[in-house]
Amino acid sequence: MRLMLTSLITLGVAAPGALAEPVFNRIASFPTTANFAEGEDMMQETSAEIMAATADGNMLIYSDSPLKALGLIDITDPAAPRPLGHIAMDGEPTTTVIVGGTAFVGVNTSDSFTEPSGALRSVDIASKEVLASCDIGGQPDSVAVNGDGSQIAIAVENERDEDVNDGAIPQMPAGFVVTIPVADGAADCAGLKRIELTGLAEVAGDDPEPEYVSYNEAGELAVTLQENNHIAIIGADGELASHFSAGSVDLDGIDTEDDGGIDPAASLAEIPREPDAVAWLDNDHLVTANEGDWNGGSRGFTIWNKDGSVVYDSGSLLEHELMKLGHYPEGRSDNKGGEPEAVITARYDDDTPMIFVASERGSIVFVFDASDPAAPRLVQALPSGIGPEGLVAIPQRNLFATANETDLGEDGGPRAHVMLYEREDAPAAYPTITSAGADELIPWGALSGLAADPEDPARLYAVSDSVYSAAPAIFAIDASQTPARITSRVVVTRDGAPAEKLDLEGIAPDGQGGFWLASEGNSEKGIPHAVLHVDAEGAVTEEFGLSDALAQHEKRFGFEGIALADGKLWLAVQREWGDDPEGQVKLLQLDPATGEWSGVRYPIETGEGWVGLSDLAVHEGALYLIERDNLIGEKAALKQVTRVDLTDLQPAPLDGDLPLVPKTVLRDLIPDLKAPGGYVVDKVEGLAITSEGTAYVATDNDGVDDSSGETHFWSFRLDQD
Repeated sequence: MRLMLTSLITLGVAAPGALAEPVFNRIASFPTTANFAEGEDMMQETSAEIMAATADGNMLIYSDSPLKALGLIDITDPAAPRPLGHIAMDGEPTTTVIVGGTAFVGVNTSDSFTEPSGALRSVDIASKEVLASCDIGGQPDSVAVNGDGSQIAIAVENERDEDVNDGAIPQMPAGFVVTIPVADGAADCAGLKRIELTGLAEVAGDDPEPEYVSYNEAGELAVTLQENNHIAIIGADGELASHFSAGSVDLDGIDTEDDGGIDPAASLAEIPREPDAVAWLDNDHLVTANEGDWNGGSRGFTIWNKDGSVVYDSGSLLEHELMKLGHYPEGRSDNKGGEPEAVITARYDDDTPMIFVASERGSIVFVFDASDPAAPRLVQALPSGIGPEGLVAIPQRNLFATANETDLGEDGGPRAHVMLYEREDAPAAYPTITSAGADELIPWGALSGLAADPEDPARLYAVSDSVYSAAPAIFAIDASQTPARITSRVVVTRDGAPAEKLDLEGIAPDGQGGFWLASEGNSEKGIPHAVLHVDAEGAVTEEFGLSDALAQHEKRFGFEGIALADGKLWLAVQREWGDDPEGQVKLLQLDPATGEWSGVRYPIETGEGWVGLSDLAVHEGALYLIERDNLIGEKAALKQVTRVDLTDLQPAPLDGDLPLVPKTVLRDLIPDLKAPGGYVVDKVEGLAITSEGTAYVATDNDGVDDSSGETHFWSFRLDQD
């Protein structure tokens, strides 16, 4: 066994002498809501789970469990996918496979966990008609088709009730696998064969719960029994050929506490792999994504010989890569971390064997070159929607696609999406910022404020917000590289310990090696609005609270940016406070020498949702601000940079009338946010302007909490806009 904890190429940091190679770049995103017919309730829950492509690669079909339907997408032009509507399934579709013009769909029709039932439905793709249905005797999960399309296999899981016995198994009835012959595009229900898997696993062997099935080119079928921590191989003759435990892994350098900070210093011993998806790399090797379920989850993937011996295990690699990318889901630290759930393999035109592994909670797909199964090489990471569940390779068109199941529309968040990528000879477009290449592992995320170094135009600083309340931090960024590099991290401290009750939203260098920081308050959580000064080591040396005139009108949405001009601090207040007219927010000035507050009012736009300020920067006689709405995806309408001349900023005492300043809209940021091919994110939160007039913008990924985890970081010249 070779345990690989580092990769030869670490996302954008090429090994010396490494040659350029084709990469995948995202070219389009398709919200599942686009498949709703006119007049349908656009707010009803929808999803894209497991997905398949037609043989010509021009159509995608995904299972939509909440709607009990299949969703169809025309990708003849992959950069402009078109909706083809839904096909009702009279039950919950799980997995679809395609043979010719027929889609074969596993459908869960169970009344309860104790009385599971299901069917394999045959659907004519052209007419969208259900042609036939085979009773499979239980609740289906994964469905697979062999190489020549003559046989379908179904993992009949008969899943457990997680509310019974703390989700532990056994919980009857037991699961099994069925195979069904296919001839002339029709399933032969009478030829159904049931393959029992009881008595194999050491864990609850009398209650196997097969999760995923996959055929190799020799017609052998790999089956994962996730909850049983076991893998079975069924021969081409339909008989059990072998089986073995998925074993366990020791993990080092990981975070195991959901505590508001990413600290990769813990270890776990003998963690059961509990594999979910499985895919064959070739006829002798298979790959599992070790998501885990009720008792395990080793946070990585494993390459196996089909005799059960381990060729390679990724160990902590995926966890570390998520941390470098800002995609680590800290809220899952105590429970399976990034949760690699889906895995597929494919060969594109250069015949390189490739592995695609999706992190469900990190919302990233990792791409590996598996030319050497004992040492797969990490090539790149692809940004996905929230919760990538289904992966589809379309080598004949140099395409790749992901189905992302999470729909947060009810809470005003992003909808479920299908995303498309094209393999091309070009630089990787993602990530745009990373901590890869630093001298030590630097976890990061939720960048909420940005500032430029007054002396070095290639050096920026950022802060993280309250998502990481246990370790509020300042990050140094080298913007001269592509992608930009986070080179260091300094934790903000009081009396030698990480500072508590901070929600950092703005940063400004003080010109002496230290920083001014803006902390947004939240009285409900006991977090005060504050302005802090810290030294170069992050230690708080001075702190200013609200004046009485501010405190009596305090609202939740407070300081969102800070900038230093002529020895005084300017702060942006995100939204109206109690004494502000509707459509006007405060720009505050604080004189740190005297502690005196004053201010002006700034006119914000109106629109659906709310509109407010997110950051500000000073450059050559003007204040530049980010003004945005809180809308996401297709609803996003306002993300812009504006300018207010310093000569128009004549602050007045806060206990009197404040002057309303004029503003100029400098740049619409929505085209920039659409450029990466995903949905438009809501939180454009960082703005820095260098001494040379380059503006840098960054988005806040909320620490991957109800977010795809993507951080967009880009720049433009002020004199060109």
